[in-house]
Parts: sequence; structure tokens; C-alpha cells
Amino acid sequence: MRIGVLISRVRVEEKYIVQALEARGVDFELIDVRQVKFDLQAADQWKQYDVILDRCVSQSQAVSILQVLGSWGIPCVNRAEVVQVCGDKLNTSLALVAHGVPMPRTCVAYTPEAALEAIEEMGYPVVLKPAVGSWGRLLAKINDRDAAEAIIEHKSTLGSYQHSIFYIQEYVDKPGRDIRTFVVGDETICGITRSSEHWITNTARGGQSAECPITPEIDRLSQAAAQAVGGGVVAIDLLETHDGQLLVNEVNHTMEFRNSIAPTGVDIPGRIVDYAIQIGEGKHSGGNGAHAGQAATTIGGQA
Repeated sequence: MRIGVLISRVRVEEKYIVQALEARGVDFELIDVRQVKFDLQAADQWKQYDVILDRCVSQSQAVSILQVLGSWGIPCVNRAEVVQVCGDKLNTSLALVAHGVPMPRTCVAYTPEAALEAIEEMGYPVVLKPAVGSWGRLLAKINDRDAAEAIIEHKSTLGSYQHSIFYIQEYVDKPGRDIRTFVVGDETICGITRSSEHWITNTARGGQSAECPITPEIDRLSQAAAQAVGGGVVAIDLLETHDGQLLVNEVNHTMEFRNSIAPTGVDIPGRIVDYAIQIGEGKHSGGNGAHAGQAATTIGGQA
């Protein structure tokens, strides 16, 4: 068994994964994307890897590399298709809708005028997000028309790709917290609550984490969301409404987990490594290892 770990920088999470690989005696190599180059007619040099574990921070680089390796029949965790869906909020929303997974009401617009009209139709407050982004950055809670006009003007003036698509969600008045669950293969291995006085509860923004028991309802919704995006290793962000309904807010690939190990008591990096080993072993057994735990399903009702 030889595992290639795709990295762009070594965070705490990657150090934990290295420790888990070493503890299991697995032959592995850290593959720095800054040094990767492909001769598309020479795949043999990459066949030394039984599986590639993607921990690259750059979504665009990861997708490109995973596409090449996947085309050569090398199992990847996660597959390029999963990274593409999870790395773009619009793609994620489309996948959730297609599989009947409950989520906040969402609108997309492409001009300032259409965005303002969509916001007014949805009703205040709303949340304006970049289609691509993480760590709770560039989110805006819009409470009235004056704020909507100002933020839309700023986004239009800034003009980058992140600001050219207006991704608008209803504001869910959650009870001071949200829930993040971790899905590895076909199992929801653990979950945390992220609490904050601020409406953005990401731990990267100071949210406090605590263990969240995995109820049958949370498990069902987490599994449905994971399978909607293509499965593998993902983290699901859930919002609770005041009437007890759960909604899927986002699905994350290459997720951070440093603040979730202690509260849950679960060896998250170890479970990720064990899954990667399972996928690599599937390559040798003749099974469809690259797609284990990745068959999409549909759920019908609300969570």
C-alpha cells in the first residue's frame, strides 16, 4: 500500500494525517502541488500510488490534478467531481436540490438589478455569499434595502469572479449555533456544535465547538447530503430552525478538523486514513474502490 497525499501547505490537519499514516505503518509520500507536472502520455510513473488523498487548499489545482489522476485509473479521495461540487456553493445547492435534500431557500442573480429584486422578493434579512470561498469570509447579512444597495454596489465595483455572481440565501435564525458533521464513506463518524454570539459560527471566526450527538435524523440528513455531492470524505454544515427543522447549509471537502477531535473524542484523521486505505485496497481486489461509499441517493421528506 502506497498513498500519495496531495498538499499545497502543511496545516495542523495534514500533520495529524501524517501521524495517522505513520502509526499504521503505511508507505506514503507528501506531494507538493508546486512541484507537480504531468506528461499526459506517461501515466506509469504515477501508478506507484494505490490511492491519492487530497489535502490541497487550492480548489482549482486540486480539481485539475485529480482529473488527470482519475483519468489514469488512480483512486482519489476525494474524486475531482466531488471537489468541483463542494468547492462551488451553486454546484452544491444544485446537487442538494436534485437529490431532495432540504436547504435554505436560495436564489442566484447575475446583475445588480436582478440581485436587488431577488433580495426584495425573498424578504429581509438575507445572506449574500461568494459562490466560491471558505472560513466564513466575505459573507454579508443584509437587513434592509440600504444595506442591500451598498453591498451590491461594492461587489459590482470589486469585479472579481467571487463578486460577479450574486448567491443569495434566506437568513435562518438559528439558536446561536450550527452543527457540523463528518462523513467518511458511508458513516457519519461524529459531529460538533459551533456556538457564537455572532451570526457566523465558524470556528475559524471564533466559534466554540462542543460535541453533538449523532441522532438518526442528523445521520440521515448528513448521509443524504454527502451522497448528493458524490460521497467520500466530507463535512456537512447543518442549520437548525426554531421549529426544529434541520437544513443543509454547505458541504465541505478537504475540511479542517483540528477543533473537532477533542470535543468528540473521535480520531478523525485516523478514520480518514483508514478510508483511504480501504479505497486503495479496493484497487487491488478488483472492486470499484474509487467509488466506494459514493453512490448517490435521493431522500423525499424534510428532515
